[in-house]
Amino acid sequence: MKKAVIYVHGKDGNIEEAERYKRFFDDEFEIIGFDYKSENPWDAKIEFTNYFNSMFHRYSKFYLIANSIGAYFSILSLSEKPIEKAMLISPIIDMECLILEMMGRENISEEELSLRKKVNAPSGEVLSWEYLSYVRNNPITWNIPSSILYGEKDNMISLDTISIFADKINADLTVMENGEHWFHTEEQVRFLDDWFKKNIWTP
Repeated sequence: MKKAVIYVHGKDGNIEEAERYKRFFDDEFEIIGFDYKSENPWDAKIEFTNYFNSMFHRYSKFYLIANSIGAYFSILSLSEKPIEKAMLISPIIDMECLILEMMGRENISEEELSLRKKVNAPSGEVLSWEYLSYVRNNPITWNIPSSILYGEKDNMISLDTISIFADKINADLTVMENGEHWFHTEEQVRFLDDWFKKNIWTP
């Protein structure tokens, strides 16, 4: 029975991104891109749970690679699943803080959002009272052995926040100097590859 490596993309990502990770594994592994459809955490929790439950009888072991909001949805949904190792790339692990920062930039108060329920901000973002309330009422926990990659110039999560989270879950944290939330330049992708090779097999 083969082992599965599940790849979870971030916002505007796609399952084709999983292909680049095949070079790190031998024929015992199947690399699978999870093409999830959920756009909010309550739908994601159902979709992610059902997806992983459907896979367990087909593979002997599971590994997870998750990016950005895909990492947030994974952490929210899969903390009790038998995953050997998680590789978390720019994970959003404080969604409440991120939403509040977005509200601040758009000059929208909590009172206004609670009354209007949903606000289409000029930036194109949709701010939702239901989303914020769900995040607050469903704090994340994570019990899976993990390695985290973070860019020093990530504009979605602070270094202090990611460091506290890494300490809390006893995860290895690697910070790329001048790295961004999206690892996309040649230098950043090379750094990501080196980090992945170094950490995928560590406990």
